[in-house]
Amino acid sequence: MNVLVVNCGSSTVKYQLFAMDGEDTYRVLARGLVERIGISGSRLEHRVAEQVFTEAGTVPNHRVALEWIIKVLTTGETGVLKNVSEIQAVGHRVVHGGERFVDSVLIDEVVLKTIKECADLAPLHNPPNILGIEACQSLMPGVPQVAVFDTAFHGTIPEWAYIYAIPYEYYEKYRVRRYGFHGTSHRYVAERAAKMMGKNLEELKLITCHMGSGVSFAAVKGGKSIDTSMGFTPLEGLVMGTRSGDIDPAIIFFLMEKEGLSAKQVEEILNKRSGVLGISGVSSDTRDIEEAAPSNHRARLTLEIIAYRAKKYIGAYYAILGGLDGLVFTAGIGENSSFIRYSICKGLEHLGILIDEERNKARRKEAFLNSEESKVKIMLIPTNEELMIARDTWRIVQQKR
Repeated sequence: MNVLVVNCGSSTVKYQLFAMDGEDTYRVLARGLVERIGISGSRLEHRVAEQVFTEAGTVPNHRVALEWIIKVLTTGETGVLKNVSEIQAVGHRVVHGGERFVDSVLIDEVVLKTIKECADLAPLHNPPNILGIEACQSLMPGVPQVAVFDTAFHGTIPEWAYIYAIPYEYYEKYRVRRYGFHGTSHRYVAERAAKMMGKNLEELKLITCHMGSGVSFAAVKGGKSIDTSMGFTPLEGLVMGTRSGDIDPAIIFFLMEKEGLSAKQVEEILNKRSGVLGISGVSSDTRDIEEAAPSNHRARLTLEIIAYRAKKYIGAYYAILGGLDGLVFTAGIGENSSFIRYSICKGLEHLGILIDEERNKARRKEAFLNSEESKVKIMLIPTNEELMIARDTWRIVQQKR
């Protein structure tokens, strides 16, 4: 079964085409990206095996982007299919499924309507996800479309962990609660961790650390998420590239009064001018921060804060899990920064977390990073959200046959 995985952002469409012979038997036929949708300088990058093709064009909307993607998949030297009819299913990344969806689902009119209703909870993400679904339905009529939700994995978080201590009526009226994000990534690395350890996932207590420009940690017990650091939105939690993470809510009102700011302006500050960028004044990219740190106090401080906040979450999740079998690092920072991984683990020896400096030099490949004396397995596992989407799509379409 050929499964096209589509991930629509506000001005991008990322895609991968999988040949799925089974849930664990697959090949990646092609992958790529259309960027700068709706603005000048639109560009497509398309990869087939080791070959990379790039092309410039005019892309006013997501439908045109997907038409372009289908064209390069089916024609000329970039093509890997004879025609569009060889795409037998499409899997869509959808950021927010609200409380309705705790698993991936075949898209029908009712499902699409519910995704649209969740747009208030993810106004930057769900609308382009919806545009991608509608474009694929139009371009590939009759082809099964599956929604895979970032929030779904965290649907198992208990009520006492997702309810905020604000008037309960706001949960009843607006569903204000912790949802959590990066769920597809957390699920993937948790499953891979169990296989690396040679254990059943149902037996394990894991902390999974998704560390990219967005950062979220999850406490995973018996294969189920029981808590996660992001909340009602992806703004809550750890220090991120441009997001503040946890702050005292009163800071918002203080800044509004002192600086004469609107709620929208404060939201912009907390989402786009804070975090690593806000503390360091150098960059939102931790690679730049590590490079600047030897001669820049604020860069060094940024790295210290990243490690300190991460230790606090690991300690908290250790407590609610009642122990720990594995600590997993993934995503851009987690897969590549040996310094940040070491800084986080150093000082957690009393929890049985002992990192091995030589093993910790690994990058972008599955590896154990712990010392032989460590009671907790420390793992580097590159995430693969696209593969999880393809697997779920294959599974759900197979069930419907």
